[in-house]
Amino acid sequence: MKRRSGCPLSVSLEVFGDRWSLLIVRDLMVRGLRTFGEFQSSGEGIATNILADRLKKLEAAGVIGRETEEHDGRRVNYRLTEKGIGLAPVLLEIFVWSAKYEQTGASCEIITEMERHRDRVVAEARRRWERRDLTPLTPKVEGEALRISKGKSRREKR
Repeated sequence: MKRRSGCPLSVSLEVFGDRWSLLIVRDLMVRGLRTFGEFQSSGEGIATNILADRLKKLEAAGVIGRETEEHDGRRVNYRLTEKGIGLAPVLLEIFVWSAKYEQTGASCEIITEMERHRDRVVAEARRRWERRDLTPLTPKVEGEALRISKGKSRREKR
């Protein structure tokens, strides 16, 4: 693949710098999703052709891998690779940054705990990945939006 430049930020953006790739990584890492159908119904509204393209792109970049379901050879599960789980600290910092500076649906308490215990959060994401534990790392954010919008945002509380 020809690169725009050798700048590490530029190279990384070529791997996951589109609108959907990090959301797929998030779904694998944080929500425990693993199939095309689960990604499709994750609530973000990704079109099937875009999802298929991003999965292929992430696989080609070595961020995710495909595995055939043991009990049903027709079913494909996606899984982060070592390279993919290496994005855990990056995702954590993006979560914290966004909750700090933007209006989000994330619980202030959860983000504060994630920020305070960064190493533990990253270690737990890695542990779940190693053990193939699909338990979501954080609660769903969708239900939080209403509660936060009625009160002060995290930024206003500081």
